[in-house]
Amino acid sequence: MTTKNRRQFLKSAALASAAALTPHTKLARVDESARILSLSNPVSTGLKPFSAYRTSARELLSQMTLEEKVGQMTQAEQDALKEFSDIRTYALGSLLSGGSSDPKAGNSVAAWTDLYDRTQSEALKSRLGIPILYGIDAVHGHNNVLGATIFPHNVGLGCTRNPKLVQAAARISALEVRATGINWAFAPCVTVPRDKRWGRTYEGFGEAPALVRILGEAAVRGFQLNDLNNPLSVLACAKHWVGDGATTMGTGTFGFPKPQHMLDQGDTRLSERELLAIHGQGYVGAIRAGVGSIMPSYNSWNGVKLSASKLLMTDVLKQKMRFEGFLISDYNALDQITPDFKQAIAISINAGMDMVMVPKKYREFHELLVALVKEGGVPQSRIDDAVMRILQVKIAMGLLNKSRSHLADRKLHAEFGSIEHKRVARQCVRESLVLLKNDKRILPLAKSVKRIHVSGKNANDIGNQCGGWTIDWQGKSGKIMPGGTTILEAIEKAVSPATRVTFSLDGANAGGADVAVAVIGETPYAEGRGDRMDLSLDPRDLVTIDNLNRAGVPVVTILVSGRPLLIEPILPKSRAILAGWLPGTEGQGIAEVLFGEYKPTGKLSMTLPHSMTDALKNIGDDNYAPLFSYGFGLSY
Repeated sequence: MTTKNRRQFLKSAALASAAALTPHTKLARVDESARILSLSNPVSTGLKPFSAYRTSARELLSQMTLEEKVGQMTQAEQDALKEFSDIRTYALGSLLSGGSSDPKAGNSVAAWTDLYDRTQSEALKSRLGIPILYGIDAVHGHNNVLGATIFPHNVGLGCTRNPKLVQAAARISALEVRATGINWAFAPCVTVPRDKRWGRTYEGFGEAPALVRILGEAAVRGFQLNDLNNPLSVLACAKHWVGDGATTMGTGTFGFPKPQHMLDQGDTRLSERELLAIHGQGYVGAIRAGVGSIMPSYNSWNGVKLSASKLLMTDVLKQKMRFEGFLISDYNALDQITPDFKQAIAISINAGMDMVMVPKKYREFHELLVALVKEGGVPQSRIDDAVMRILQVKIAMGLLNKSRSHLADRKLHAEFGSIEHKRVARQCVRESLVLLKNDKRILPLAKSVKRIHVSGKNANDIGNQCGGWTIDWQGKSGKIMPGGTTILEAIEKAVSPATRVTFSLDGANAGGADVAVAVIGETPYAEGRGDRMDLSLDPRDLVTIDNLNRAGVPVVTILVSGRPLLIEPILPKSRAILAGWLPGTEGQGIAEVLFGEYKPTGKLSMTLPHSMTDALKNIGDDNYAPLFSYGFGLSY
């Protein structure tokens, strides 16, 4: 794709809102899910089925030793390699950078590109010279790299109801990932979050299965371009199969404090029909788009770990749903099956796992799996099936094409974090905003108002605005992403030269202002640490709103959060409320809605509850009477 064509694509995708699906279609109706779950749907994409590459894959497989085959099934973490030459020695099929596994030289585009080229060059020195797949969690842009375009997290994108725009966001993410050479993104997450206390809620497009199906499919198409052989495409990975958004409180297994309150990595207690009708939807869409990899979840289903479930990995996903790509386990997931690592390997591989993420124990995994095959604990046929799946995907990606360079195309650096990319991200922000209240039509604000007082801990903090999975695994507050624009900075840029913009963290000194803008909500978190028993607003936020009210200034509240929070206490204290979710680096998108350059069109992707009593209620449930319903959203 030429630079001109890329620009034309991005321009048309950014303007796709006119064709956006409305919240009044089947997207909002959960009861549709059973009817549209078709486990026998063929791939609906321009991609060839991966089985079309079987002959070439089988020819290569016939040249491989058992040790080389197991190497293809092994994924190590780049900064945990005991010897760099292990990439070649063990003929590793893949490397990854986990949430905070960065290049030693730093997080610049150049440092990431150098790391990729170094590792890929080492892989090419192995006997058969099979290139590696390098995986990274690019879940809302190339979020580990300084200067990247950071998009809203999926919970916000779900509010756009715009599959073309979601596809464009994934396309740009893929371009920026490929700029560093990396060829595999652990995205999209197609979970269906049903418990808002879960710390990964923001990773899902919403609580309605049909919404997740449609937007997940769009994201896969954006990453893979309907042509994995295109040098600008990135292998997508739908995750986390299956039911991670419906775990039972207190069953989590993650090692953070107060495990009795854990939702993450817990047990999903549903019938098979409920599990697939609600939580299988995203995978129906992803497979229709030709997704090349799927990541089984940490969670259990009725007491059985997904990584150990032959029923769900092989019988359902590979056979009934006709998934032809390969399965990659989550980070150290096999350790949770049983304390005996060798036994855990046998259980998972025999159940259908094809590639195993063993960040540090890759040598041990390799040795034990080779031994299991020689002892008869894992059939040779299962190894061959797993490696065939991996090779077929690599062939489809052009990685076995000897005439192509498999190192990074550094010419793509020129477009990394470009104005064109940010323009699409800003469109995503605009369309993701949901106007919940607009008393006396205080919005849109006039750019010529004499004084605007901005307050709140999230008003001038790019880290809070981006949320988790940004530079660090858990994210962090502060100036973590150069090139981004905070909401305060965006307001300052938007107003007329005669308008004075003042700021206080806690709402103090607002007296005399014409209007106050309070930017409140959550600070960054990711899996495990983000689980919360209580979704009440931070006491600091309540103080901010109260201080503004005491000053007698009309208040416009912007809520920056990764999930619905309990906002009823501030409803009477705010003339207008905008749900801003986790908008990413492009704060201008919020300012453009505040000042009327763009009318709000977002519709809630998740229900906003009155209290913790109804926090687990979702659209379609009995006795559904929330504060704001799924699909709600005002405009000007």
